[in-house]
Amino acid sequence: MRIAVTGSIANDHLMTFPGRFADQFVADQLHTVSLSFLVDKLDVRRGGVGANIAFGMGQLGTKPILVGAAGQDFDEYRAWLDRHGVDTASVRISETLHTARFVCTTDADHNQIGSFYTGAMSEARLIELKTVADRVGGLDLVSIGADDPEAMLRHTEECRSRGIPFAADFSQQIARMDGDEIRILLDGATYLFSNEYEKGLIESKTGWTDAEILSKVGHRVTTLGAQGVRVERAGEAPIEVGCPDEERKADPTGVGDAFRAGFLSGLAWGVPLERAAQIGCMLATLVIETVGTQEYRLSRAHFMERFAKAYGDEAASDVRVHLT
Repeated sequence: MRIAVTGSIANDHLMTFPGRFADQFVADQLHTVSLSFLVDKLDVRRGGVGANIAFGMGQLGTKPILVGAAGQDFDEYRAWLDRHGVDTASVRISETLHTARFVCTTDADHNQIGSFYTGAMSEARLIELKTVADRVGGLDLVSIGADDPEAMLRHTEECRSRGIPFAADFSQQIARMDGDEIRILLDGATYLFSNEYEKGLIESKTGWTDAEILSKVGHRVTTLGAQGVRVERAGEAPIEVGCPDEERKADPTGVGDAFRAGFLSGLAWGVPLERAAQIGCMLATLVIETVGTQEYRLSRAHFMERFAKAYGDEAASDVRVHLT
């Protein structure tokens, strides 16, 4: 199954604040916030929604095709992704702009405050999916993740016009989108990804009920944090999958991307949706135990040992045959 992953490609600057953000806000002064957090630690990591998802899929051996835009400073990052099983030949390189950058501070409660510089990501709107499809011999699914908003709209409309199944995944971009844009991006999606908060925001902005949204997409996949994930399809009982036990909670950044990587890899392998959700939750657990979005190492034996412990031997046998 040939899956193209569209979305941001970025460098992450991740900082740790030893206190709690909540303790720094004065209730009657929120209209004039002026805060600076003295942080203890800085990690510079590779990131971006599209690249994170593609990296996770590459780790699982499903050979994703990364579609996005980066700057001329992308060479080292490209080599890293290539070494980890990602097809980067469809990444557009800007002649004038730097690769996008995410700057994020995490507090002691794992709350986050972040800023995102778009940079070369703005040129993702110039990428035509037909060129990508022609190069690889066709596309079976396009995951449309957080990216330049115009690119997200273009990729969605092109998928519809060319009959390519697509997954809608607004992620960080949902905050800047209005109801009309969200309606366009989700209508007809084979999969709609969101976390529980984003689920409510989608319903609020579109004015559509949960049932109405479910009637417009093939599957609605809602991540529930530590409670796992719920997969819904109109007229069928929901599938609910819990998370494996964590060995430690190091950094929540990129956990949602890892879930998507695992879920999409399960689709590529053709396993049932419950198994795909379990694979996603297992990969997400590995990421939350690691600082950085692409710093985890995936050992087949370790992955399967923990997967079997969490979901049982039958589930593990369904997955083991695919994981190389």
